Amino acid sequence: MERIEGAAVGPCPSSVYLCPLRLHYRQNGVQKSWDFMKTHDSVAILLFNSSRRSLVLVRQFRPGEVERRFPGSLAAVAQDGPPELLPALPGSAGVTVELCAGLMDQPGLSMEQVACKEAWEECGYCLAPSDLRRVATYRSGVGLTGSSQTMFYAEVTDAQRGGPGGGLAEEGELIEVVHLPLDGAQAFADNPNIPKTLGVIFGISWFLSQVAPSLGL
Repeated sequence: MERIEGAAVGPCPSSVYLCPLRLHYRQNGVQKSWDFMKTHDSVAILLFNSSRRSLVLVRQFRPGEVERRFPGSLAAVAQDGPPELLPALPGSAGVTVELCAGLMDQPGLSMEQVACKEAWEECGYCLAPSDLRRVATYRSGVGLTGSSQTMFYAEVTDAQRGGPGGGLAEEGELIEVVHLPLDGAQAFADNPNIPKTLGVIFGISWFLSQVAPSLGL
């Protein structure tokens, strides 16, 4: 997780994940344009491990976070130019804390099935669609993508963890499972110095207000 070597920034002429587009339109008689990305919708899963009384999150390396921490380090290159080698950077500079999540890019699978698949691949927990509680559906990155994400909640135990998690190595994933104790969850959500997604902050707030009281926590 902490060692990133041989990094280079280059053009991305095509991608199975993103498609850049420019919309030209007229609004109230004024001609305008807007650049955006077409991408997949996704699911996220907030897991509560009742054996450990902890929320289950994940840590991943995200290149975009490197640019945020070290502005200019991922400088843009010409679309037809060669990759540009970067200076050595600590992998920890790009690590963010997130909910277990995955793209809806597998035809024929329901959101619940994808959520269960991701819970197994990323965190090692075996779930059935009936174990899931739908929390909310919201737009993600409206200024850039407008994609939709649906968050689910599930309670798990140590006995349900039958796999190592960590993601799929063949897809380049390297994921660290994080168990966040409940007594430090709110402080973790409020700490601006810990790179985390809005889903993590919302998930913690939702759990503490909607689930924890009913569990006597």
